[in-house]
Amino acid sequence: MPIKIPKGLPAGEILQKENIFIMDEERAMTQDIRPLQIAVLNLMPLKEQTEAQLLRMLSNTPLQVEVVFVSTETYVGKHTGKEHLDSFYTSFSEIKNRKFDGMIITGAPVEHLPFEEVEYWQELTEIMDWTDTHVTSLFYICWGAQAALYHKYGIKKYPLEKKLFGIFTHHIVKEYCPLTRGFDPEFLVPHSRHTTIHIEDIAGVAELELLAISDEAGAYLIKSKDNRHVFATGHSEYDALTLKQEYDRDKSKGLPIELPKNYFPENNPYLTPKSVWASHANLLYTNWLNYYVYQKTPYDIEKIGEMA
Repeated sequence: MPIKIPKGLPAGEILQKENIFIMDEERAMTQDIRPLQIAVLNLMPLKEQTEAQLLRMLSNTPLQVEVVFVSTETYVGKHTGKEHLDSFYTSFSEIKNRKFDGMIITGAPVEHLPFEEVEYWQELTEIMDWTDTHVTSLFYICWGAQAALYHKYGIKKYPLEKKLFGIFTHHIVKEYCPLTRGFDPEFLVPHSRHTTIHIEDIAGVAELELLAISDEAGAYLIKSKDNRHVFATGHSEYDALTLKQEYDRDKSKGLPIELPKNYFPENNPYLTPKSVWASHANLLYTNWLNYYVYQKTPYDIEKIGEMA
């Protein structure tokens, strides 16, 4: 089944070239089916790149998925044009009376700030509280995961001595979980962050389960025991060149950045890296959509939250 996106979204052309089945609103109206309604709160600066990455992940399923992109009202980034935001994004105030089967909250380049000093922190916490009665299941990425763990469970983030940057090996610590069904015993995930959370802090919260870790990158995949919240501290959605772009950007700014670990062939930044984590990434999002969204959400979307 296809993924439904706004007509004219630039990511659509990228996905069509990859033979990913997409459709716009006009064609979707001819089909008698209720698609899953997924909201994406996109806090990343390069929004168009993140749109393509997440739509690629959400498209690998037999389910029809309709995506609504959301931006904050209290902060407007400078890396995405106003025309793009006006055309393809909506604000929280415009959707707060709607219900959604799922929601993704992305990472954001604000790790250096205490959570409460982030310009849109109050708006973000309002959105996270709103999801308790308006969204069936949520998927949080990187800083978004740290922010949600802090807001909902009081789990703190800690600064790292240097940026955790590269592709790292992970393994499952909880067997037979639907979210990790089909995973290999070891799998790769990109990370790009300056802060971390402690495994012992997660273990101290009875409502949480630790699913996968890395010897180098620490806690990676966590979920709430009611399956409503999934937290991923890495960027499985990244495409092959994203870490290269981040490396080139930081180097051009004169920042103290090392080569991403286990990323460039022969550790040579002039050789083209490959996405050796793509199979895990697709499976992760497919499992989330199937087991924690589609199989949990009511057919009547207005019934979401009645049992919350």
